[in-house]
Amino acid sequence: MGKKTKRVSSNYMDTVMYHNPLYKWSINEDDIVVIDVINIGIHHKIAQKFFHKPKISHISLDKYGSKLWASIDGNNSVYDILNIMSDTFPDEKKYMLNRVVAFMQTLQRNKFIYVLGTKKE
Repeated sequence: MGKKTKRVSSNYMDTVMYHNPLYKWSINEDDIVVIDVINIGIHHKIAQKFFHKPKISHISLDKYGSKLWASIDGNNSVYDILNIMSDTFPDEKKYMLNRVVAFMQTLQRNKFIYVLGTKKE
């Protein structure tokens, strides 16, 4: 039996997101997005002092995450991003809705992105 496709409300598909400005990011020579996360708080201070953990972590996304992240521009709706992802990775089209929604929800839950509003056409 195959994976179930998530039901997504049309309101969510019209949602426009933007990047949290606290996170600096860049695209490396392999077209991979790298997000810089500053490790703050008492636990991080202890880890930095005693275990020589870095003050800034550089998180590299995979090719799917990189394309999705770059598509979040404050103009594209979730629906637009789904179409961009499906066009970029046509062999993955049948799994793309679940992949896009899951990743965007993870980004939102971890405060990497925020809702700007909904796209009015």
